[in-house]
Amino acid sequence: MAALPLTAQVAVIGAGAMGAGIAQVAAQAGHPVLLYDNRPGAAAQAIGDIDQRLGRRVATGKLADSARQACLANLQACDTLAALADAHLVIEAIVEQLAVKRQVFGELEALCRADCLLVSNTSSLSITTLAAELKHPERFAGLHFFNPAPVMPLVEVVSGLATAPDVVASLYDSARAWGKQPVHTRSTPGFIVNRVARPFYAESLRLLQEGAADCATLDALLREAGGFAMGAFELTDLIGHDVNYAVTCSVFDAYYQDMRFQPSLIQKELVDAGRLGRKSGQGFYDYREGAQRPRVQALGSDAVVTHCVAEGLPALFDGLLTRLQDQGVAVTRRPGNGVLRCGDAVLALSDGRMASQRAHDQGVQNLVLLDLALDFATATRVGISWANNTAPTAVAQAVALLNRAGLTVSALGDSPGLCVLRTVAMLANEGADAALQGVASVADIDLALRAGVNYPRGPLAWADTLGLGTVVTVLENLQAAYGEERYRPSLLLRRHLAEGSRLHD
Repeated sequence: MAALPLTAQVAVIGAGAMGAGIAQVAAQAGHPVLLYDNRPGAAAQAIGDIDQRLGRRVATGKLADSARQACLANLQACDTLAALADAHLVIEAIVEQLAVKRQVFGELEALCRADCLLVSNTSSLSITTLAAELKHPERFAGLHFFNPAPVMPLVEVVSGLATAPDVVASLYDSARAWGKQPVHTRSTPGFIVNRVARPFYAESLRLLQEGAADCATLDALLREAGGFAMGAFELTDLIGHDVNYAVTCSVFDAYYQDMRFQPSLIQKELVDAGRLGRKSGQGFYDYREGAQRPRVQALGSDAVVTHCVAEGLPALFDGLLTRLQDQGVAVTRRPGNGVLRCGDAVLALSDGRMASQRAHDQGVQNLVLLDLALDFATATRVGISWANNTAPTAVAQAVALLNRAGLTVSALGDSPGLCVLRTVAMLANEGADAALQGVASVADIDLALRAGVNYPRGPLAWADTLGLGTVVTVLENLQAAYGEERYRPSLLLRRHLAEGSRLHD
């Protein structure tokens, strides 16, 4: 079964933001589209809103008016469910309540043609469970679009236990024909994105709870060092804490309270207080009129540095060394154990241990740990922490050296793995477990995180770049520091490390 022909009628149930967006996607692709909502006039209003959105694109020269008219000509509002009887594909995008969805699909199965594909846009409910009471569950699947559907490229094509392979293939090919980037996933809690992305929020929330740094600084590190479009606190404020917290709780419960998905008490308190983020005016940040954004913390230094010694630094730091040389800092390279010496300071990439623990274990004086950057050649900020026995003069020298490279330096408390490194390691760990359990392929997991939540690099590709040995070491040290199963390394990471292979091999 190939992609649906453009003559195939597509029906969308639910004229809210997501349903209307999906209807627009199918109509712009060239399908005749029926839009139904049980609220009188809602479907017609949604089509009017689509007309206005497309009109704004026409006005800015981003869309031809002929394309707007063609899309609108393909859209038709319906007043009854019975009007969808001849549809070839029905996509449900209504309230996330199992009983309500099951009732709708039961009615559709009795109403629609025998070869009609029945699809849910659910982001959290089991496709297998939704299909369990249908007479023909083999024609039921999930198509999880991301909001706003006309803009976001990712679509998760979700197979339930009974979904026929040719149905999955048709939905996948149809999504691609609609200009989307589809990925295959099994019906497991959170599918790909809502499962694998949990650590992005969780690690920042834990660092905040431990007092490692403030929201603005942690967000800035994820953006300016990690290359993420937004930090965790900015993003949850945008999503809405009621929504984000509910998804976290749902995944946590679905995995039988696995501590990897543990919800945050800090976020719960925001929800309890009604501080839901942008939509309520307050969240981690204050969005009310006249409110000022908190300043990002940064360290300054009056120390003068003209020379540094790179002892066996990994290639990850080549960009940093080039930047230093471009600014007139003399760089001496020699074999060693992966440190950068500057005056009294000994700088090293974190390995997941606290700086004080590592200084004690290795007998290092004046240790300053660096957080990870996506690319040290282009990063504008880096996080550091230091051991309790590190002299203030050594910290000042380390800060001055990094400033010479054009990096703003932000301090974190002596926390294992700092910010970006532990976040990336945990994202890679969750992605590896999803691949191990057959939820999706390694390639689709990386694509889903890039296309669905705009990560700068797929977490499994990032793990390959860092080296699986580095990632496993960071996770093991985090697990030892906290004494929690939350940070246990995935068997898939250990397997590839033992084999000497990469995740993408």
